[in-house]
Amino acid sequence: MEELIFEEEVTIKETVAEEENKEQPSENGKKEKKKKSAKEELLDWAKTLLLYCALPLIIFQTFCFMASVPTGSMETTIPVGAQVLTTRCFNKDNIERGDIVVFDSEEMGVILIKRCLGLPGETVTFDGTGNVYINGGLLYEHYVSSFSDFKGEFNVPEDCYFFVGDNRGGSLDARFWEQPYIHKDFIKGKARFILFPFSSFGTLN
Repeated sequence: MEELIFEEEVTIKETVAEEENKEQPSENGKKEKKKKSAKEELLDWAKTLLLYCALPLIIFQTFCFMASVPTGSMETTIPVGAQVLTTRCFNKDNIERGDIVVFDSEEMGVILIKRCLGLPGETVTFDGTGNVYINGGLLYEHYVSSFSDFKGEFNVPEDCYFFVGDNRGGSLDARFWEQPYIHKDFIKGKARFILFPFSSFGTLN
């Protein structure tokens, strides 16, 4: 009887030992698990970078871009050398008078930033005293920074706009171009915000 009990105890101990060995992974298994965890962690970092860096950059490039102003034609609203945040214009028919617009100039061969003065179908008149009339009505312009004695009249065609600088006395704009009217297809966006220089940091209006 005692010998039988002893054999049962041995059998039970062996069974428990086998179960413990099954629960404890081998050294190679631990290493493989560690390697797998490192790969997973790297993948998580890649997803995080994509979410917080690449994706916002793609969105920014889709809806916005930066524009620079190399001349003083828009002073004092936009200083020389300013970096301006611009939103892309997908609906070219929603341009309003007073908007500061970025557009391609075929005549000048450069991208320009000017203020919209004349809308499609309107008549823009400069009377030589600094006043501007739209379809015969006097236009109030709080943003004009310099005097100009320019005199002339412009009839803006359909689907086109008439752009001038705020520095009216020092701007080479639509008043002097051979092709004064910019077709809506050449409009790139609306200037919204000055990022640099910091002394001019703020929204545009």
